[in-house]
Amino acid sequence: MTVALPVLLAAVAYAARRARTAGLPRWWLPPLAAAVAMAVVPALVGPLQAALARPAPPGALAGETGFYPSGHAATAAVAYGAAALLLLPWAAAPAARRLLITAALVLALATGPGLVVRGYHWPLDVLASWALSVALLTVLYGAVHGVRRRHGTQGVPGR
Repeated sequence: MTVALPVLLAAVAYAARRARTAGLPRWWLPPLAAAVAMAVVPALVGPLQAALARPAPPGALAGETGFYPSGHAATAAVAYGAAALLLLPWAAAPAARRLLITAALVLALATGPGLVVRGYHWPLDVLASWALSVALLTVLYGAVHGVRRRHGTQGVPGR
């Protein structure tokens, strides 16, 4: 979280500034939608962990519960994924777009195995978080790109 959240904050600020400077209608919606998606993560994960009360892996925190789904894996996936979605309209070159998507995927996917190897989560905890993250990012993508299509722009003047 100490890395993923600042990355998302920087992407939110950059995308908001670029869109506002470009004079895009509802320039504030994509950054706001990304922030809301990030805020939804603990709002969903916390109650799910409390309700399911899954025990920790052996040796992690004996007797503790609330490990399914992984909040850390979900935070990383949504933060890096939302940052990539916000920055994609501003990456003009196809190579830059591929690099942005690849970096987001590598960072998000590297978090999960690290949590499992260190004994903080079961593999299923991480997989559930990734599934939750895909759902949130799909909604974010639909909200952001649906608004752009309704307003006759793909997000960047001249595209």
